[in-house]
Amino acid sequence: MNDARAVLNIPELDQCVHCGLCLNHCPTYRVTQLEPESPRGRIHLVRAAAEGRIEPNERFGEHIYLCLMCRACETACPSGVQFGRIAEAAREVLGPPGSPLARWLARLAFTQLFPFPRRLRLAAGLLRLYQRTGLQRVTHRLLPRRLREMQAMLPPVPARFFAPEAEVLPAIGPRRARVALLSGCVMSTLFADINDATVRVLRRNGCEVVIPRGQVCCGALNVHNGESQAARRMARRNISSFLDAGVDAVVVNAAGCGAAMKEYGHLLRDDPDYAGPATRMAALVKDAAEFLAGLGLLPPPGRVEMTVTYQDPCHLAHGQKVRAQPRQLLAAIPGLRLLEMDGSDRCCGSAGIYNITHPEMSVELLKEKMAAVARTGAQAIVAPNPGCMLQLRFGGQHYGPGVPVYHLMDLLDRAYGEAPSGGRAVAGAAP
Repeated sequence: MNDARAVLNIPELDQCVHCGLCLNHCPTYRVTQLEPESPRGRIHLVRAAAEGRIEPNERFGEHIYLCLMCRACETACPSGVQFGRIAEAAREVLGPPGSPLARWLARLAFTQLFPFPRRLRLAAGLLRLYQRTGLQRVTHRLLPRRLREMQAMLPPVPARFFAPEAEVLPAIGPRRARVALLSGCVMSTLFADINDATVRVLRRNGCEVVIPRGQVCCGALNVHNGESQAARRMARRNISSFLDAGVDAVVVNAAGCGAAMKEYGHLLRDDPDYAGPATRMAALVKDAAEFLAGLGLLPPPGRVEMTVTYQDPCHLAHGQKVRAQPRQLLAAIPGLRLLEMDGSDRCCGSAGIYNITHPEMSVELLKEKMAAVARTGAQAIVAPNPGCMLQLRFGGQHYGPGVPVYHLMDLLDRAYGEAPSGGRAVAGAAP
């Protein structure tokens, strides 16, 4: 208990003045109307645990893990409370959520799979084999309902993973910057085409692109699910790999990864060898839209005749405060029309593995999101984050409207005329 109190006794707890302005911005409070399921209520609980007035037990964990970590409360807070750090400290004490078996499987994945790119690709390759041999169709009828739903969320594993032809790819035209790209774990396996598109768009904009061989998963899923030791090891490896590349920026095309890497300084604040390098690394990290908007996007020559709506990924809008730049890039695509949805920065319910651990709350939020999409009448959704893309694809299939879901880099790639077949949507057919 003393160790738990030491982890939980963090200065962020003293920032909250309990004004309640965060309440109606919190997805779980809006659904339940219960104080313990609000940021203010959870801060009360963590403070009580830090002071030894309550035990950080299973009941405590239920409230902490019902939080989506969307950080909408941080945007709403006039006092600048960094609630994400409070929740991460609580989860570090609790460890991964779920039953003993679920906790064991989560720790196995977080410590023995995600930190090792080769193992991750082997697992993805086995999943691809499972999908393509027909076993998926056979087992689908035999699986429990929840496992069938989880299986339905997975896109087809592509025939190839992200494998750039060289570690350094030259700029097209005069060089304007030298950047490194985070390959990512999910992005490099399930969304390799988006990584390819990102590289092409960066090169088209005069960027020499470095893909460091030594990089690994960013560690975001670990941090958000109480497995911080493995996350620190991954962060150290990434810091060494990216700082050695001598780049102007580290470009990330997954919102959750970018938010996690921008907080490496906090994650390694007590590490005497890496605290300084972690802060330098965090300052280099830029979301792909943030970087391109800052660099000055070169006008795309092609037209993309499409009406889209934009979903603000939580860890982009609330975690990184990047809102205007993706819209600026969409506005720069000839022929593209943007129709804003109501509550575009409200969580879609994906939240890492939240749609697996808390399916009921996740579906409640997803239905709300898909209704907002439907009201726009848009032909497609743009969502620059893999978790959001998978969740919105699932939502379109089950709750409508069944429109395709694109990453922002897909559409830019199409506008530059580089996509091999016009870009790949995650759902449906391209309009």
